[in-house]
Amino acid sequence: MTDFLAPGTDVGLYVHWPYCSRICPYCDFNVVRDRGRVEEQAALVEAILADMRAQRALTGSRRLASIFFGGGTPSLMAPEAAARIIAQAYDLFPPAGAIEISLEANPTDAEAARFAALAGAGVNRLSMGVQALDDAALRFLGRDHSAAEARRAVDLAGRAFSRLSIDLIYARPGQTPADWATELGAALDMGFEHVSPYQLTLEPTTAFGRALARGTLIPPDEDQAAALYETTQTVLEAAGFDAYEVSNHARGVSARSAHNLHVWRGGDYLGLGPGAHGRLTLDGTRTATVAHRRIADYVAGVGAGSPWMETERLDAAGAAEEKLLLGLRTVEGAPVGLLADLGLDADAAPTADLITDGFLRLSAGRLVATPRGRPVLDGVLKALLT
Repeated sequence: MTDFLAPGTDVGLYVHWPYCSRICPYCDFNVVRDRGRVEEQAALVEAILADMRAQRALTGSRRLASIFFGGGTPSLMAPEAAARIIAQAYDLFPPAGAIEISLEANPTDAEAARFAALAGAGVNRLSMGVQALDDAALRFLGRDHSAAEARRAVDLAGRAFSRLSIDLIYARPGQTPADWATELGAALDMGFEHVSPYQLTLEPTTAFGRALARGTLIPPDEDQAAALYETTQTVLEAAGFDAYEVSNHARGVSARSAHNLHVWRGGDYLGLGPGAHGRLTLDGTRTATVAHRRIADYVAGVGAGSPWMETERLDAAGAAEEKLLLGLRTVEGAPVGLLADLGLDADAAPTADLITDGFLRLSAGRLVATPRGRPVLDGVLKALLT
């Protein structure tokens, strides 16, 4: 089993492309409308490239572990821009061999037309934001594609990419376990090797959050949400998908996301682009970075040699807490040795109580969330860390 990664070894790249054709009512990410911002986007690409070079000067020689283009909607990025970013990453951080290069995409017909060019640019894994396979649900979620468009896009993606993942949103108002099981089954029939099902989250700053506050949107209650979660686990497990992380299921170990595993295992990664988060080992210290959120501020900051609006050097306890939070989300768990840096002991409360109550277990020197603990992991972590 892979342990947490040693600091200062391989490095991943997260590239944030903030543009979207529309802003979904559930989204609280750092995104803006894509309204013909040609000059701004060209300047942003140059800033991302310059930022990568500057961070390479800080990190020193590293091997490239993975690249992940997220957003926003990076399938709106010009394939030529993606190719430049990938080529420079290889030059600055020569990998030991073939690596995973993922890109998030929306399944509109317009974006699907770019898939072959994005594959030619070096992208080898596509993560499709389908979100639903029902037209009424897609309208509710504010998506700008239909279920038929999604199926056409998946067909095109399957010709261009050997690895496909799908994002789906469940726990929608009025959704039943039977409806969700049918929808999941339809998604699996499309041939994805990886599924990321997310419960609908109503953040207060989003349109859905405001509707919740007004009482015009009523989400499933706790019991209904739990039933939908159990349906997710049952259907995917029966189809041969292992839940290797709380919200990520793969058809076998080779289908797991290498980039996400690198992050969850505590690996270093550069955050490039507006609002991007990074984790770097600098002068032997785990350092959290957050880039300027506004596009203009990020571009100007890179030009001035200060792309980050926040940096935090984590002490031993802070680094251990972060690694524990990440590790317990996965089936691998976290090394039990992290507890000492947090003043905790596996044989004493609260850790021992959570083990006795069946929420956590010890396995080969690791602390692992059990099937009982994973659905209530936020509560488990609160009990453990407070």
